[in-house]
Amino acid sequence: MGRRNDELNSVLSHRLILLLVCLASGGLVYGLLSAVLAIGRSRVSDYGRFVGEGMAVENEGGCCRGIENLELWGAAVKWGSEFKFNNSEGCCNACKSMCSGKDGPCLCDTWVFCGNRKACGSKFGECWLKKQKDSLAPERQDGVPPGEVVGWTSGLIFGKGEGIIGLETEHGTLHIKLLPDCAPHSVAYILELLSLNHCAGCQFYRAEGRGQSWDSEGNHIENAGFGPPYALIQGTLEAQGTAFNKPPVEDCPTLRRGSVAWIGSGPEFFISLGDHSEWKHEYTVFGSVLPEDMHIAEKISKLPTIPDVWNNVNVTVLEKPVPLLVRRIRKSHVDEI
Repeated sequence: MGRRNDELNSVLSHRLILLLVCLASGGLVYGLLSAVLAIGRSRVSDYGRFVGEGMAVENEGGCCRGIENLELWGAAVKWGSEFKFNNSEGCCNACKSMCSGKDGPCLCDTWVFCGNRKACGSKFGECWLKKQKDSLAPERQDGVPPGEVVGWTSGLIFGKGEGIIGLETEHGTLHIKLLPDCAPHSVAYILELLSLNHCAGCQFYRAEGRGQSWDSEGNHIENAGFGPPYALIQGTLEAQGTAFNKPPVEDCPTLRRGSVAWIGSGPEFFISLGDHSEWKHEYTVFGSVLPEDMHIAEKISKLPTIPDVWNNVNVTVLEKPVPLLVRRIRKSHVDEI
């Protein structure tokens, strides 16, 4: 019996040691991953690593997001008293169905859904489809007392030639198609900047070319690394004298060449010069640079830079930051898009 107990104790001891080794190894791996994931949470993120802030999942079928507690006005093209849905997505899709996509602007660019059963009462489920006089300056209900619950959820839909703004620089203007159905809070902030007619302090300050890792169309080259350089230009969209209210994490699709996305919840942002599937679903994308303007982003990425180190990662920052302005686009140009 004593010998058997010794053998049993020996086996248990070996198993215990093996368990402790596994736990220790797992702890090291977890610690390493935690350190990598934590890098992107500072003001200037490390684009060569993953960050842990993304919450949304790419919606392959398209987005239908709106802003709660908001009632947008406008000329009604469908009366909600006779048009009801069980959820806001149905209302949003009804508005989208009035966009032909290839033939021109949407007949409906605004949807308003009453989804708060208590606040809406008999209006619960109403879906109002509307058309704005100016889709970049939508009319909204004013005079709502502070703290009062508005039962409505509202969203914008931009059709062909609509929802395009310009980031004007000395090197040219980047025309950007905004995505309010995927990132409504983010787009609302951009429209606020647009109304200011200035963007003092807005600029590009970091430039990283495609290097040997991405081709001219943004495709990642097989067996190549993922940087540095990281194929992006980075800047800030915080106008001096204007309070920046961080938007929530919104739709985080796979980043493609031309994607315009926040770092965390902004106001730092970047334009991707290549496809970045390695970054998974980590960044809220609120716009996309029109393909014909990507040469301007490429030009900025090739400006003189100096090396720097952010969170133990080698980056390149512009010797001279490039100021930018958020501009409206002339209707004549939009009609061609």
